[in-house]
Amino acid sequence: MAAASSSLRAQIREELSCSICLELFTRPKVLPCQHTFCQDCLQDHAEVQVPFQCPICRRHVRLPRQGVADLPDNLMAASMCERLQNQATLSGETKEQPQSGNRCSFHPSEEVKLYCKQCNVPVCTECCEEGHDGHPTTGLKKAAQEKRSTVQALINEGRNILESYLNFLRSLREKEKTLNEQKQQRDNSIIQTYNQTVQTMVQALTQSKDLLLSESQQNHSENLDRIQTERDRVLADLNELSVACDRAEQELQQGWAEFLSQQTDFTEVVGKYRGKAALTPVQTQPAVFQPTDTPVPVLGHVIAQSLPSAPIPAAPAPIPAAPAPIPTAPAASFGAARGRGHHHGNQRQWEHQPQNVTFGKGGSGIEQFQDACGVTVSEEGEIFVADWGNKRIQVFTLQGTFILQFPTIVSSPLTQFLFGEQKMKPHDVTLDGEGNLWVVGKTHPGEFAVQYNKQGRVLGKFDLQKTRWFRGVAVDTRRNHILITQTTGDLCNPTHGEVLVFRPDGTLVRTVGQQQGMENPHYITVDGEGNILVSDWDNHCVFVYNEDGQFLFQFGGEGSGEGRLINPKGICTDRAGNIILADNGNRRVEMFDKTGGFLKHITTDMRAPQAVAMATKGQVVVTDVYNTVSIFHNY
Repeated sequence: MAAASSSLRAQIREELSCSICLELFTRPKVLPCQHTFCQDCLQDHAEVQVPFQCPICRRHVRLPRQGVADLPDNLMAASMCERLQNQATLSGETKEQPQSGNRCSFHPSEEVKLYCKQCNVPVCTECCEEGHDGHPTTGLKKAAQEKRSTVQALINEGRNILESYLNFLRSLREKEKTLNEQKQQRDNSIIQTYNQTVQTMVQALTQSKDLLLSESQQNHSENLDRIQTERDRVLADLNELSVACDRAEQELQQGWAEFLSQQTDFTEVVGKYRGKAALTPVQTQPAVFQPTDTPVPVLGHVIAQSLPSAPIPAAPAPIPAAPAPIPTAPAASFGAARGRGHHHGNQRQWEHQPQNVTFGKGGSGIEQFQDACGVTVSEEGEIFVADWGNKRIQVFTLQGTFILQFPTIVSSPLTQFLFGEQKMKPHDVTLDGEGNLWVVGKTHPGEFAVQYNKQGRVLGKFDLQKTRWFRGVAVDTRRNHILITQTTGDLCNPTHGEVLVFRPDGTLVRTVGQQQGMENPHYITVDGEGNILVSDWDNHCVFVYNEDGQFLFQFGGEGSGEGRLINPKGICTDRAGNIILADNGNRRVEMFDKTGGFLKHITTDMRAPQAVAMATKGQVVVTDVYNTVSIFHNY
């Protein structure tokens, strides 16, 4: 039983220990999330954790003006810690005191040797004579033996009660952990639905904007046509009348005979236009734009489901069961007001069977390109296209709707102000783990890797060796490394290629691919396992390396049959690790498995596929040298 008692004390002590210092609470303070810590431990934590978060559940906590000291005290925890310490102290004193016999508290000189059965108290000889005369007594040892079983039963009952409460505390801890996990999943679902809803709203608003602008332009054109028609009619009349007046003046100067002979004709012309002198104003119908009062759509609802009423507990039993668990609502139900997969009936046809989309043409306007090169797609479905000749990045939705564009400037606003704006021709574009863009390209004096945010603001850059060849870029998001292809040599000397691995500040980490005879690498990607895949234009193949740059294998080879390549360019992978490749020379886009085995053709009717990117829902986005962008939903 001593071992059991020690185990229970240890478990109680564990429940009353600070999770930071692992000691009994000292001046315990409770946070809004109901977690308790020592005041000094929280003070130390607050100095290094800004903004302040609970060390257990990571919930953000706004500290009072007076800091940690002004947080509420956990009086119950403090009281229990004090009792536990006092009990340990008393236990230690009892063990240290020598056993010197049981002395009577009323008669200190007498030793207690008897037990009064009537009064149920230990007594000495003098007690029996004074206050317990005639009461039945027995020896103290015999009485202790008779009472031992009863006391032991009470001890066992108490231990069982303690164990039940400890089990209850453990269940509370598990329930708290489960609630935290459910909240995190619920919050993630809310954020995901918000992003999807915003994207859908932006697409719908963009389409509405385009339709309204088209209707506005049509109305404007019709009004201008009315004005032009009236202008042409009046100009014709004006010309006839002007000619008649000029002739009359000329004849009047030449002599009366000529004038009188033509007077009748001139009178008729003037009379003809006398009735037209009051011209009717042109009737136009300019359109008026009236914004709608459509309310903002609601994402959904967080609903705590009701629980059945708990029965009224019966009277406590001699040995109570574990305390009833605290009722909590099941994980809150959550549904998007416009969630996909739950619509029936009048759902749009494209939502069932999305069609492939192709847009773009040559030029410098919106949705026009001068050599559409690199492409990447964000988690939100934004397509970023490197518009090489126009020195810009254009952004579209996965339905091909234009969103925005920004120039690929190299320098910061201050440098632009001092030395003038410097733009580069972008070769390739990719996204890093924080949702920012990395673009590689060249200007007249040099070549650069530039980091932009999604609106085109320059965040950082570093210089690259000047070459005359194409570059590709990818990001290893797990290590935050920037991978860039590079080809050196010229038309008179053999070229050789490699992959340079940089940190975001431009520090070179390693060089990959020098030993495998890479000649002219174009595009590059990093798959979900961190493997590096590089398309080699001149070798008509793809090189594959592990995340540390060790060569694994290559596949392809010049040819037009299945699995053969001619001048491969863009490359990416899907969630399963399958490889999507732009087979430029064969005018097709193909899919291979993660070992390089041919799987299928995605399309075989492109003119010159350039770059490829995979969207979150499996769409394949392909740029073409002939200034188009294609989005393949079904392949």
